[in-house]
Amino acid sequence: MAIPGYKHFKSEDWVDPTPPPADLPHVDEVGSTGAPLKSASFFIGSVCQEYNEDFMLCKNEDRDPKHCLAEGRKVTRCAIDVLEKIQANCATEFRAHWQCLDNKNQSFNKCRAPEKEYNACLFKALGWKKNIPDAPANKPQIHERIPLTK
Repeated sequence: MAIPGYKHFKSEDWVDPTPPPADLPHVDEVGSTGAPLKSASFFIGSVCQEYNEDFMLCKNEDRDPKHCLAEGRKVTRCAIDVLEKIQANCATEFRAHWQCLDNKNQSFNKCRAPEKEYNACLFKALGWKKNIPDAPANKPQIHERIPLTK
């Protein structure tokens, strides 16, 4: 059965039947929706920065997707590891934050209260601090400012 208006798209999921190259080890998918990934994004970005930079340098060398499969798998493994550490140490705060994002149209500024608790938990449990890249050095990070309205 086709989706109305889209005669070329079928309603069932499409899976690429081509197996990955045999020389690459298997890596599970991250298996997460957008809100938890967005909630963890700054921590994934800082913890996995080395792997992300290697992957981007690889992509700049050669636009062939096969060229960077190994680097992409390292990024995926690192992201899964970060999510597992967050879940193991701050599951309640993590869930509160990503559910807020999910309910508030993925807007960080509408979820500052659960974000503050989530960030404090991660700092206490793992020593991770949220830093926004390229933020002005002489001003507090936006998520640490006192809210202007209540």
